Amino acid sequence: MEVDCSSLWTDCLSIIRQQVDEQNFTTWFQPIKPLRADGDVLTIQVPSQFFYEWLEEHYVPVLKSAIHTVLGPTARLEYSVVVDSGNQKNPPLLVNYPNANGIKRSSMGSEGMENYSPFSLKALNPQQVNSRLNSSYTFDNFVEGDCNRLARSAGVAVAKKPGITSFNPLMLYGGVGVGKTHLVQAIGNEIKKSMPEKIVLYVDQNDFTSQFLNALQNHKLQEFQNFYLQVDLLILDDVQFLAGREKTQEMFFHIFNQLHQSGKQIIMTSDCPPRDLKGFQERLLSRFKWGLTADLQEPDFETKLAIIHRKMQSDGIAIPTDVAEYLALSVDTNLRDMEGVLNSLIFHATLLKKDIDLDLAKEVLKNIVKEIQSDVSVDFIQKTVADYFKVELESMKGKVKKREIVIPRQVAMYFCKRYTQLTLALIGENFGGRDHSTVIHALESVEDMMKTDANFKNSVEELTKKLKLRIAS
Repeated sequence: MEVDCSSLWTDCLSIIRQQVDEQNFTTWFQPIKPLRADGDVLTIQVPSQFFYEWLEEHYVPVLKSAIHTVLGPTARLEYSVVVDSGNQKNPPLLVNYPNANGIKRSSMGSEGMENYSPFSLKALNPQQVNSRLNSSYTFDNFVEGDCNRLARSAGVAVAKKPGITSFNPLMLYGGVGVGKTHLVQAIGNEIKKSMPEKIVLYVDQNDFTSQFLNALQNHKLQEFQNFYLQVDLLILDDVQFLAGREKTQEMFFHIFNQLHQSGKQIIMTSDCPPRDLKGFQERLLSRFKWGLTADLQEPDFETKLAIIHRKMQSDGIAIPTDVAEYLALSVDTNLRDMEGVLNSLIFHATLLKKDIDLDLAKEVLKNIVKEIQSDVSVDFIQKTVADYFKVELESMKGKVKKREIVIPRQVAMYFCKRYTQLTLALIGENFGGRDHSTVIHALESVEDMMKTDANFKNSVEELTKKLKLRIAS
């Protein structure tokens, strides 16, 4: 019978395809599975209660026409609805809804469910939906670096073929201000630009949760779910804040399942990878891992420089190299803080009618970056670092190129840039007359080693504490 019902349903689909557009055919008919044919009754499996209700509300004439054409005028359709998708141990739970002549809906009967009252909802128009995207977030102004290359490449791939690649869902994670929101909105903007027929929606978890609670209180859960299931690309920002919200997670689980089964693209952001998320249903976490998880890290020195120049160029302002380098090394929190510093710098330059130079940058940062202090001398930093690593002070300041000397020297340069207001050239002068490019290399080397060597990172953090004590004293 399996072969017979599959063949019958294939014939029905051929008829249905002629009566609905391709997008609706893909969304509402391709996910249906034929289960059995018994005389003039064809049973089909649909993936959710909502799916069943939507078919009954919008496509009864289409289904009736198809089944009568294939099986005859007395043919009837029966639904088998997945009400719980199950797991590895438990099979899916199905409920059968008999449907006389494809029109009359019967009671849910012994399954303990009441007759439903369907919500009507007009099909969404992609041109009229507010996607909640910031049009200024694009791939063109997203600066690529080692810190975000994998995430950006995945984002470009998804933007070209949403829902088709293996990157579904795409989960991007990282700390505050590393560019997660920029990147996911760039994906959304690119899809809207190249595929205007797609419905794109960006929403953060606060709005999603508020909408859900409002729907729950006003008995409009079906309308809420109907809306989200028409979306082709759903971007959910800050998913980690759904932790502990059982009912909201339950709703998102069903929306996630249906979108994924329908070949729609799902993108999420979080402050940590799925394995570290707490307060989530295990079945939801397992789905987060279905596609690709990629991290965005704090940008390195070169990426910061590129971001600074890109930002200032977009505002029509040229920034001197020494000022850009000073900012890249001095603002070591996140990119949002960096943008705030740049905006403040532009404001002060405009207000005071001054050119942007190193003195103005130092003045602006004095009130923003607390660690920029001038009461730690180069001599104190050099001596503290030399003592910590147990190397000769003169060797560290001189021309010796042995690794056991080079690393302390680079660390000392790193702290000189962090805790003094010396230019790169002047720092180099204090270490055997080296030029500014050598100092830049030293700073990048320290940052790289801190990312890859936990012991080295601990050493830098211990030295940081020693120097901060000096600042505080």
